[in-house]
Amino acid sequence: MNDLLAIDVDAPGVAGVDEVGRGPLAGDVVAAAVILDPALPIPGLRDSKKLSPRRREALAQQIRDHSVAWALGRASVAEIDTLNVLQASLLAMRRAVEALDPQPVSVLVDGNRLPVWSYRADAVIGGDDRVACIAAASILAKVQRDAELVELDQRYPGYGFASHKGYPTAQHLQALQRLGVTPAHRRSFAPVKKLLPETHQG
Repeated sequence: MNDLLAIDVDAPGVAGVDEVGRGPLAGDVVAAAVILDPALPIPGLRDSKKLSPRRREALAQQIRDHSVAWALGRASVAEIDTLNVLQASLLAMRRAVEALDPQPVSVLVDGNRLPVWSYRADAVIGGDDRVACIAAASILAKVQRDAELVELDQRYPGYGFASHKGYPTAQHLQALQRLGVTPAHRRSFAPVKKLLPETHQG
């Protein structure tokens, strides 16, 4: 299984958790939680950012078909602006784990921060490329969020959401200047905030 850690394979009931979308200027933060089936290993799991879109889609289908449980959680744009994006990300991860059925015995979270919850849990830096169940969660979260940004592209044409997925690319920043801020944009993020009328009044 490449350089993935085997801790989740040897411990049934362990959920991996990851989130996608902390850096973009638009759209929700999406998290996923996955409990893999040790009897049905899925080859090729790794950090979703290192996989092609086609490979991510194929693996996501296998994860949905063969895992013991999987679930998605999210934090909205309004929650991101109210809480800050880190706290919103932790909230999305908590919601994903709470939605699992069956509930996990323990949880492995990508990164160095844990949500506030009662689960036995460990944070694993670089876990999305080292722990199979976290990699699986990374893939599900990215496939889901990417699909949502394609939908946003149709709702708000001209911004290029389908290509940049909300990240602050030159194309996106130019579109913001030209077309203005949409309801999907995070108003607490500096490139968006500076375009809002109330900031000019302050």
